[in-house]
Amino acid sequence: MSTRARRSSFPKVVIERDTDTDESSDEEEEEEVENDVVESDDEEEEVEIEDQKVEDDVVEDKKGKTPITISLKKVCKVCKRTGHQAGFQGATYIDCPMKPCFLCKLPGHTTVNCPHRVAMEFGVIPASRKRTHNSLDYVFERQLRRGVPSIKPAFVIPDEVNCAVIRYHSRRVTCLEFHPTNNNVLLSGDKKGQLGVWDFGKVYEKTVYGNIHTCLLNNMKFGPANDGTVYTVSSDGTVNCTDLETGLSTSLMDLNPNGWQGRNSWRMLYGMEFNAEKGLVLVADSFGYLHMVDARANSKTGDSVLIHKKGTKVVGLHCNPLQPDLLLSCGNDHFARMWDIRHLEAESCLHALPHKRVVNSAYFSPSSGSKIVTTSIDNRIRVWDSIFGNLDTPSREIVHSHDFNRHLTPFRAEWDPKDPSESLVVIGRYISENYNGAALHPIDFIDISTGQLVAEVMDPNITTISPVNKLHPRDDVLATGSSRSLFIWRPKEKSEVVQEKDKSKIMVCNRKNSKKFGNESDNDDDDDSGDDFSSKKGKGLKKKKANIVITTSKSSKKKKP
Repeated sequence: MSTRARRSSFPKVVIERDTDTDESSDEEEEEEVENDVVESDDEEEEVEIEDQKVEDDVVEDKKGKTPITISLKKVCKVCKRTGHQAGFQGATYIDCPMKPCFLCKLPGHTTVNCPHRVAMEFGVIPASRKRTHNSLDYVFERQLRRGVPSIKPAFVIPDEVNCAVIRYHSRRVTCLEFHPTNNNVLLSGDKKGQLGVWDFGKVYEKTVYGNIHTCLLNNMKFGPANDGTVYTVSSDGTVNCTDLETGLSTSLMDLNPNGWQGRNSWRMLYGMEFNAEKGLVLVADSFGYLHMVDARANSKTGDSVLIHKKGTKVVGLHCNPLQPDLLLSCGNDHFARMWDIRHLEAESCLHALPHKRVVNSAYFSPSSGSKIVTTSIDNRIRVWDSIFGNLDTPSREIVHSHDFNRHLTPFRAEWDPKDPSESLVVIGRYISENYNGAALHPIDFIDISTGQLVAEVMDPNITTISPVNKLHPRDDVLATGSSRSLFIWRPKEKSEVVQEKDKSKIMVCNRKNSKKFGNESDNDDDDDSGDDFSSKKGKGLKKKKANIVITTSKSSKKKKP
């Protein structure tokens, strides 16, 4: 009696492609698979042809096997449709054609050919000039304008990394502040609540105080009476006063005295400002309330006031430099609001400035206080030329890439405090640019009076995003917080010969497990990148000169790598 070999049913393999004309090795593989299946079943089919049909019907009924489908179609990760792909192609990001432009949020085109990416001033109405529209004005513009030197001085752009501390913090940098009297001291806060004090003039003199807060250090300010103390606020709901010499911290206010009672009751502090005239530390929480702390008594004073929609974060506070009683706030309720501290009550704001999405920051101009610049997540920088004019609509909107994911410190457009014209702001860029095959994220200097991009500065070794940027109030210095590292930028002289970087001015921290900068990773979900100063994307550029690539307008210089 002949033995019967048990037959194993093999599901049918179906391969899907974009077009019928696409020929590849997959067709041959499909034929080989089918041939193998037929050859393995030939002997059994000769013995039992009828039993095979019955078994196939029973197996399909019981197990319900379906054909295996191998799809080779191009599927977009954004819209899940076939026929196109979106995402990074090398160092270039390709938009989904079925979605609005990622930069300007308008349909009809992609980020690659967006007119705002080609020219940032596209669609921006420049600041008006006084014109008499008579014959003398015409003659002056045509014949005399070129010979008259410009009253407005040229912008000074810090365009070269002078020194750096790599992996200075254990988590990403959240805020920066320069010392009010010592020009070479920079303070930095991170997501873990640590406070860093770095003397970048001596490079190696640095201190990190880890006992200040238990989580995100969101903001810091120096007191006007004592430059040796700094006030900080955190997401743990506390306001602390820290001595920079000893590192001892004193808690001035705690919104969560009973500890964690659930997310619905936990209050976090974000916005902070110091009113020197009244000696008040103004802080705002994640429920829309404003709190006041008396810096002289080191205790809370007055009642909390609801200044934004209840239950929304107030992420920024700023007092007018000439009228400190005038307060500007911004939050997650899509509004920036102006208040009079002398008459501070709920729903008593002087004016509300509407935005389409969350407002990351709102600042008065540093000298006159007559202008306002805001940064919103809808990729818009909004400018109001005068707080005494019509505030219903901004004077101009500048499209700029700073719409970010949640694991990144928010972008903020910050004024240059040394600019007498009050027209220069600095902000990091979210969308990367392809520079010699590497995806770099520049730091942009923008003239808000015209919307033009004055300069974009970058270093081929810095491949991480730089959302935290601070211009020095007295020197031509730019401080940048990129991931966990700090960088100091200074202007490069025209006559200076291009030289290699001084390695003694670049200090690397936490080198226990890595021999190179690019071999270390954060192992954190919150950081924007594990590589800080050198990464796989920048390995091919190490042999090249570490020049800064700058694109400038007429008012500044232009360098090429």
